[in-house]
Amino acid sequence: MKYIVMLCDGMAGYPLESLGNKTTMMKAYKPNMDRMAKTSTMGLVKTVPDSLSPGSDVANLAAMGFDATECYTGRSPLEAVSIGIDMAKTDIAFRCNLVTLSDDEKYAEKTMKDYSSQEITTAEAAELISAVNDAFKTDEIEFFAGISYRHCMIWHNGPCGLGLTPPHDISDRKITDYVPKNGRLFELMSKSYDILKDHPINKSRSSRGLNPANSIWLWGEGTKPEIPNFKEIRGLNGSVISAVDLIKGIGISTGFNVVEVEGATGNINTSFENKCLAALNELKNGADYVYIHVEAPDECGHRGEIENKIKSIEYIDGQIIGPLTKQLENMGEEYTILIMPDHPTPIATKTHARDAVPFMIYRSGAPVNGRDKFDEEEAKLTNIYFKNGLELYKEFLK
Repeated sequence: MKYIVMLCDGMAGYPLESLGNKTTMMKAYKPNMDRMAKTSTMGLVKTVPDSLSPGSDVANLAAMGFDATECYTGRSPLEAVSIGIDMAKTDIAFRCNLVTLSDDEKYAEKTMKDYSSQEITTAEAAELISAVNDAFKTDEIEFFAGISYRHCMIWHNGPCGLGLTPPHDISDRKITDYVPKNGRLFELMSKSYDILKDHPINKSRSSRGLNPANSIWLWGEGTKPEIPNFKEIRGLNGSVISAVDLIKGIGISTGFNVVEVEGATGNINTSFENKCLAALNELKNGADYVYIHVEAPDECGHRGEIENKIKSIEYIDGQIIGPLTKQLENMGEEYTILIMPDHPTPIATKTHARDAVPFMIYRSGAPVNGRDKFDEEEAKLTNIYFKNGLELYKEFLK
């Protein structure tokens, strides 16, 4: 038996008047998911504990069957693992976004125009993070480049529990009420604006009509991860396929084989086909369990891009789920696939929500009476509800 998780990050949402009071998930043309829904177990699962914020870190841990209240130590440490940072127990990692702020004179009065600097390229971002590190590096603090707008700062013996705000939660808002209360962090962020606003990379971007990455934004702090080994607790050889450091870091921390996929970007321009091929290759070469993560629906939700969010769901259905299941069936391989988002990212709010999310479990050799299609409302009508990811996994792996 092969086990597959198709994690469609942020796929769920709320009905939109412009879509005839349908969600993007309801509106998307997804014949493969809807075909499988007819013989699947479907319902809702709560992926975010009440005590934690609805981030992709916490929600993806739940989607892998872990209890985040027992093993979660912060978001950035997971990304630090993926980047290759060897954290000491006393280190605090911070997520460092390259963002676009308005040009208001006072830093704290600026507006969060773009939490991703228009998805700045990794090459451009590396130069900017290098400039920030050259300016700020001390025996205590150091910056590390990641992918696109997602980077890391390590503060040796630094503070934790600071209540920092993710920049994607405050799109188009003044940052006044959201800047760090910690004076050192505020100083780093405000001074980074002076370093970055006239950097040649940003001058070039502005001349091309692109958003300049004119400030860092620090958030998601935490200590070295402590996630159990997946094979030891599940007895399965696992692989993870993702473009983003967060999911790769979770994979490394739990002992998965982390697969690098050519063309994987973390947005709607990712290579859906190559992710499908990578999953098939892992399943053919010894993996019992593959976790396929696609960030695109979440990114589109944060950016308020209705049509692109619909397209991203359709691409997952047509370019990953359809070909993957067809190939497994042609191989005569029995499989169980869990399809779900980690959390909702509603277009209306442009940020994560903690609502329970729809899930679907399809077993190739054990059809059940399901629903006509897979979406939030159909899942709710089943009256099947799991209070956490661990309960869902007992059903998924039984």
